[in-house]
Amino acid sequence: MSRRLEDARILMYSHDTFGLGHLRRCRAIAHALVEDYRGLNILIISGATIAGAFDYRARVDFVKIPSVIKLRNGEYTSLASHIDLHETLKMRESSIRHTAETFQPDIFIVDKEPMGLKGEVEDTLAYLKARGTVLVLGLREIMDAPHLLEAEWKKNSIMQKIDQYYDSVWVYGPPDFYDPLIGLDVPASLRRKMDFVGFLQRSVSKGKTSINARKDNYLLVTTGGGGDGSDLVHDVMNAYEADPTLTQKALVVLGPYMPAAERAKLVQKGEAIPYIEVIEFDNHMEELIDGATGVVAMGGYNTYCEILSFDKPALIVPRVKPREEQLLRAKRASELGLVDMLLPDQSVDPIIMAEALKRLPSRQPPSKSGGNMRLEGLDHISQTVARWIDGRGSHLSLVGAE
Repeated sequence: MSRRLEDARILMYSHDTFGLGHLRRCRAIAHALVEDYRGLNILIISGATIAGAFDYRARVDFVKIPSVIKLRNGEYTSLASHIDLHETLKMRESSIRHTAETFQPDIFIVDKEPMGLKGEVEDTLAYLKARGTVLVLGLREIMDAPHLLEAEWKKNSIMQKIDQYYDSVWVYGPPDFYDPLIGLDVPASLRRKMDFVGFLQRSVSKGKTSINARKDNYLLVTTGGGGDGSDLVHDVMNAYEADPTLTQKALVVLGPYMPAAERAKLVQKGEAIPYIEVIEFDNHMEELIDGATGVVAMGGYNTYCEILSFDKPALIVPRVKPREEQLLRAKRASELGLVDMLLPDQSVDPIIMAEALKRLPSRQPPSKSGGNMRLEGLDHISQTVARWIDGRGSHLSLVGAE
């Protein structure tokens, strides 16, 4: 049962330089909120090149800012090669500020990058703070290895700035799974603003049918955006080639950001394996995960939430560089008995990979193997937003009381 919030507005920012994770997380939150509250309008600012490939519910829209892509070495470059990075960042910064001035949000939610890409959101944070907008930073339950995150944040005084600007910090995981700021020197005032909302549960969208939906038993192999996913797909295909007793059908989703040469190579390689079907991208991944017998993935945040939401046996082969986020998540989930894990140097061995794939369909789902998995994030966020918007005018004092 949805209730009405009179002309409430939420602006979200998702920098999206690599992969789909940030945009998909923002979209999941936005869709849950507009379903709960009529009269609420949400605008997502996104740098994702394929922001328009997803469908959005009524009262959720997006503003596309020029795309900047992160290279494998962690450096950034403009997607439009004829425009230099500095110019692109200037355009992005002014677009963000202009959108905020025009939209006049009650709440501004920033995904993961506290000051935005290269500081592009700081000016807008200062402007919105001065006019009383509630400012929220949303963090994945795991950011990165502490020494890497600390190095990244120290050079730009990020910790102090989070404390200075933000009213609340939502952690998209339960407190007993992981602390994203573990090992960092976090001021007590900032700790008090942290709200572990829980994992963001996913569901299959009503009335939408993926053109790739299947009724048979299949393993879903997904690399998320696919920008660095080709190794995992090669490992799976090599396992099928090496072990004739591996006859479980598999649906491989390469991801929209996989480089074209890699994609062509894998499509060709997959054609020679009768049990494997290869597709490039599906904007209804929830449906494919829901229909699968088991999931093979690198274990980014969204895929992990989907594995728990649809309660699927999973084999995770995490990326281990440049960030250690997927490795830390896979280790923790594996410790808790929720998933099986292979490190990349194990999955590259076709015999080890084939054995892991053959075990997967009979593995217990996470709800049976790992016990308590709370997925309450969207419900908690919804309750918090309603409280703030009901208390408009006095909402900043409300935030402090959390």
